[in-house]
Amino acid sequence: METIVNYFETIPSTHRSLILVLGITFFWLLEGVVPLFRFTYRKWRHAVPNFFFTLTTIIINFALAFLLLSTSDWVGASGFGIINWLPEMPLWLYVMLGVLLLDFFGAYLAHYVEHKVKPLWMIHLVHHTDHEVDTTTANRHHPLESLIRFSFTLFGVFLVGTPIGIVMLYQSLSLVATQFGHANIRLPKKVDEAISWIVVSPDMHKVHHHYRLPYTDSNYGNIFSIWDRIFGTFMKLDRETIVYGVDTFPNKKENGSVARLLKQPFHKYRRPTTMTSDS
Repeated sequence: METIVNYFETIPSTHRSLILVLGITFFWLLEGVVPLFRFTYRKWRHAVPNFFFTLTTIIINFALAFLLLSTSDWVGASGFGIINWLPEMPLWLYVMLGVLLLDFFGAYLAHYVEHKVKPLWMIHLVHHTDHEVDTTTANRHHPLESLIRFSFTLFGVFLVGTPIGIVMLYQSLSLVATQFGHANIRLPKKVDEAISWIVVSPDMHKVHHHYRLPYTDSNYGNIFSIWDRIFGTFMKLDRETIVYGVDTFPNKKENGSVARLLKQPFHKYRRPTTMTSDS
């Protein structure tokens, strides 16, 4: 465990980029072998806006990375933060708690708030208006959302008290987890369900991308499924019945345009409608 933490303390930018590229490549290829839905789209054309927003996310995170480093250095030097206030524990447990809590503040809580606060929902909408969810959807976030997510992660680093090695480990795991959760892959149902007791599985996260409430407001987790189960936001839905997108923004052409997506947060506020008996 010490070797892993030491590696992530000084992980080169090229290695972080490789994790992103190799992850997308792996799941992209797997989608061709065991697809959940056989989309009729041109995959590369569909990926263009998603890759654009992946690039803006990378730029924002790299530009602000010094804030994560400064904060983690300060909490380490001052002994501040939840995991530093707890009794001494084995390194593996210290790292596990750090990653688990960062997943709560940086992913689950951020995601939950984005769904509950009107202006933030309009920003997050860009992620939900993808009509063919696949592994490239993972980082389809408006630049404003990238800033919001970064702020929650920074708050998590401060409150949890995580050193930079754990922060970088968390971000790497988070990246692969979101690519896995969004991947258009069909695992055996029993395998997917078993996985979902520990981490967010593809079927579990696809429920969140269903186009209508209450499913849109469920399964917020990214790495660990524990938070949805603890806070009562876990839901199931037969994967064969899932329809992607948002019912109040149904225009597929507009939702595939980078220019339109950049403007999407500034539309008049609209929320998905509640599921009805005839839907």
